[in-house]
Amino acid sequence: MTATRGRLLLAYITVYLVWGSSYLAIKFAVQSMPAFPMAGARNLLAGTILIVSARLLWGARGTREQWRASAIVGMSLMTSNAAVAFSITRIPSGVAALLTAMTPCWMVLLDWFRNPTQRPATGTFAGLLVGLIGIAILVGPAELFGADHIDSLGAAAVLVGTLIWAAGSLYARTAPKPPSAQLMSGMHMLCGGTLLFVVSTALGGWSGFDIGAVTPSSWLGFTYLVLVASLAGFTAYVYLLTHTTAARASTYAFVNPVVAVALGAWFGGEPLTPRIGLAATIICGAVALIVFAGRKVADTPVAEEPAA
Repeated sequence: MTATRGRLLLAYITVYLVWGSSYLAIKFAVQSMPAFPMAGARNLLAGTILIVSARLLWGARGTREQWRASAIVGMSLMTSNAAVAFSITRIPSGVAALLTAMTPCWMVLLDWFRNPTQRPATGTFAGLLVGLIGIAILVGPAELFGADHIDSLGAAAVLVGTLIWAAGSLYARTAPKPPSAQLMSGMHMLCGGTLLFVVSTALGGWSGFDIGAVTPSSWLGFTYLVLVASLAGFTAYVYLLTHTTAARASTYAFVNPVVAVALGAWFGGEPLTPRIGLAATIICGAVALIVFAGRKVADTPVAEEPAA
């Protein structure tokens, strides 16, 4: 398919709005659904749809080695998605999106730790420092700017989840991959979603859950996550990776948080304080520095789907 300006614009808008709005969808979903089983079911269903469609349309199927690699990457996907879903039960969805935007920072640090001779660019170091300042402003003491304190457990859950997802993304660089991008993403989601669903069920994640008590807004949020955030968003992102540079496609990393903060304030009733606005500006600027200054991060996207 020939890339036209209109198609590229539509793909960018889809990735920015769909993935940015996924945090608000999670907020609605976990209002009456348990966070961990919900995240598992979402990935399980989306992964199944992608795998079945790839099989029917192109006859694509994964090898044993590819499934083994997908299980490892899927575990990181599971952990990150579950961490974000849990955190949104304790912190605003916009704040979770801002913290998730720091994933490129972990990518740079882990890659440098793995290859000490490959020193990041000066601009990348500047981005890391600026990002840390943004996080400090966001989750620091309540006295800062007279704003309420952000729950430390919720913030820590997001940061730990993004660290694990970044490690999984680095592993995915050299792991065996199927020829179809849709099949690859479906295998990751199916493996991670199945594991999360089984583990959360074994640990009593469904305890006290009443399917009859699930609100319409939660069903709407869950459906949006499966059909729109995972399927439509991923399709648009793959289109961008095919027809533009990885650095430009990766701009979602600092646009999505802005969308998430705005939607959380407009439709989720979340406070939009000067503190959050300042932190959002700093963190998004830091991610922009890292994406465009760090050649390694720019050349390899963070993942086929952000942590949400």
